[in-house]
Amino acid sequence: MNIEPIGVVRSCFGGKFAAPRQPGLCPSAWGSLVFYDRYASDEALRGIDGFSHLWLIFGFHQTLGQGWHPTVRPPRLGGNQRLGVFATRSPFRPNGLGLSLVRLEGIHREASAAPVLRLGGLDLIDGTPIFDVKPYLPYAESPPDASAGFASEAPPRLQVSVHEDAQEAFERLPERAQAVLREALALDPRPATQTGDAARIFGADLCGCNVRFTIAAGRCRIVEITCEAASQTQDGKI
Repeated sequence: MNIEPIGVVRSCFGGKFAAPRQPGLCPSAWGSLVFYDRYASDEALRGIDGFSHLWLIFGFHQTLGQGWHPTVRPPRLGGNQRLGVFATRSPFRPNGLGLSLVRLEGIHREASAAPVLRLGGLDLIDGTPIFDVKPYLPYAESPPDASAGFASEAPPRLQVSVHEDAQEAFERLPERAQAVLREALALDPRPATQTGDAARIFGADLCGCNVRFTIAAGRCRIVEITCEAASQTQDGKI
């Protein structure tokens, strides 16, 4: 079977660093699914607006060339314990496919342009290829007795503050972009092997801005925000 992308995601996450590792952890996150011409059909979307959430089958396009590994080190276990790849959501998989549950916020149309799906709560980075879309069915896909192995609890959150030097730039962002910065950085995006350097300044591409921050003693402080792609931060949409 040969598969090809049906579209691409435009996202508030410019890179994988600081993007949530699971959907829904950053509820303010936004993005759009832009269909390729062959699949940009109103008929193909007929009835989709009746669903609040969608499953996206996507490709781990930035790691696909690195191959797959039978065992991986999940970040939730501190990166120091190996588990089987099929017991994790690692991107290093035989076929490089992922599954993400996102919120459907609407269908955008401009004049005769093709329909675009507005998405929320996503964990996908800008440029992610999408291979299929399926509606989420709560009655079938939310079993009350489900268990989640080593990831049974939501990850802890850091306290996020904004240094006075970055406060003005932060306040110029739309409220939704401000929320994305707080929610994404609260998840502690650092690799498990780099959590001991309190003096290090990290940088992430969030909402069209380069956001620099430090993490120490359970707190994240945003120290600098430089925005170049202003069009991505005007109204929380892309």
